[in-house]
Amino acid sequence: MIDAGQVAALEADLNHFDSQARAAALDRLAAEIYPRPAGSPAFNLHSHTFYSFNAYGHSPSSLAWLARKHGLYMMGIVDFDVLDGVDEFLDACERLSVRGSAGMETRVYIPEFASREINSPGEPGVCYHMAIGFTSSRVPAEVVPVLADLRRRAEHRNRMVMEQVNAYLAPLHIDYEHDVLPLTPAGNATERHMIQAYLSAARRSLADPFAFWAEKLELGAKERQELEPDSPTLQNLIRTRLMKRGGVGYVQPTAETFPALTTVNRLAAACGAVPCFAWLDGASRGEQDIHELLDLMVRQGVAALNIIPDRNWNVDGAQARQEKVRKLYEIVDLAGQLELPLNVGTEMNSFGQKMVDDFEAPELQPVRQAFVDGAQFIYGHTILQRTLGKGSASAWAQEYFPRRGERNRFYTRVGSRFIPGRDGRRRLEALRPDAGPDEILDAL
Repeated sequence: MIDAGQVAALEADLNHFDSQARAAALDRLAAEIYPRPAGSPAFNLHSHTFYSFNAYGHSPSSLAWLARKHGLYMMGIVDFDVLDGVDEFLDACERLSVRGSAGMETRVYIPEFASREINSPGEPGVCYHMAIGFTSSRVPAEVVPVLADLRRRAEHRNRMVMEQVNAYLAPLHIDYEHDVLPLTPAGNATERHMIQAYLSAARRSLADPFAFWAEKLELGAKERQELEPDSPTLQNLIRTRLMKRGGVGYVQPTAETFPALTTVNRLAAACGAVPCFAWLDGASRGEQDIHELLDLMVRQGVAALNIIPDRNWNVDGAQARQEKVRKLYEIVDLAGQLELPLNVGTEMNSFGQKMVDDFEAPELQPVRQAFVDGAQFIYGHTILQRTLGKGSASAWAQEYFPRRGERNRFYTRVGSRFIPGRDGRRRLEALRPDAGPDEILDAL
């Protein structure tokens, strides 16, 4: 058995930008008789990897290993605008006998809500949107241009922001190719990568970087006293005050900035994935009109709903918490009525966010079973789509379960029964091609 120091070194290699180094580290860890904790009821189905931005640098393989090491019930990844980590993550999960799911997040424009904010503050008509249950990084030829366009749009926005921030921070500046892209494993940079590049450039070229940031961010005396150089708080302040709404680098989106909801849903459908609405907290004008919004979403293909639980109960102030929790319970109840399985997680794309939610928190007890059901649904979908091409969006599913509720219950049963790992997959692969739902359940 390898010692703690060797484990730590291998865990560091799991986050190497070289995929071969990651694979070798995972093989070494998986081959060891490593103590496996008792299964935890906790899970995280919305964790970004370093293919978009993970605040702790985790790769897809590293997140699969975290789930294995801590005995989590399930782990799911979601990256912005790319599917680069899907194959690596699902392969690592199978290698480690971990339940896994993979998704993508982007932003779309919804003309019906052009005058109402939805889940992107200060940006009417703009909506963070997801698809979950992808089973490969490779997509059908007919939607390759859609995926390429998402990446192109993201880079175009980044470069526009960078040009304006460079002008404001002069003489400090960064170059996209030289300073930003090397911080990514596959060229998909985010605002958070640009912030890292600015901080590095300041350390290299300025005598007193903190004084520079204090001036440029217009920090008050109390903020200067309490803020630590290069801290997560400073990074968040740079993003908020320079790149987000009201900042010098902010570019107000238009109807042409982001793709249409139907375009992203078409990408999901071609890949056998499940379009998923990303609910924020119920406070915006658009989310106050949630019945109208979800009716539109469902008519255009949405079949699941994402929640970030921690920001909807773990807040300061008794009154604020009470209101957040009330909205949380309302959306979970509505999702149940509309038969939309839930996808929940912590994101991990900002410093301070947890690895998993606190599923033992009293505030989450009334909705915990709905969260578990959602995890089992998306796992059941993922394993059947990946193994047999019979996920919840397939023609096979439509034939046997024309009603969404029946379909959801079947895939939830599959997810609850399937034991992760290669042995379980071989059981499914041994089934005859025209096997029906009962035969699949019996095989599990």
